[in-house]
Amino acid sequence: MARLKLDFPEDQFYFTTQLTVRITDINAGRHLANDSMISMISEARARFLYQFGIEEVSANDTGIIVTDLATTYKKEAFARDPLIFEVGLMDLNKYGGDIIFRITKALGGDLVALAKSGFVFYDFTTSQVALMPDDFRLRFPGVNQLDQ
Repeated sequence: MARLKLDFPEDQFYFTTQLTVRITDINAGRHLANDSMISMISEARARFLYQFGIEEVSANDTGIIVTDLATTYKKEAFARDPLIFEVGLMDLNKYGGDIIFRITKALGGDLVALAKSGFVFYDFTTSQVALMPDDFRLRFPGVNQLDQ
């Protein structure tokens, strides 16, 4: 099976936050567990959206749903390691795009993981994919946006 390769442009990161690996995030191998990394990525995504005033579900029942997640691990992280999550956007289209993550150790800067989470806007009232709201698109004018 071919290995997944993630590569992100430096100018696509808009937000940084720090999360600390908890003892409950550790697996039998004594390092950060995959399921805990996914939870931390979700928390970083929520903080990113909040920072830019974007509700995960708006008053009109339109929100963001995750369509896929790809993660590549580069180095182990351990209990009490502070991790820096850089968060950005790529490949926006009329329905959504990709939220990207670069996770490094706060002490030393070692790369721990890269991740990409696909998302679409979704109308929870009609249970259908929705067009990206203009107020979202206008917040990130530098992101490549397709007309499809």
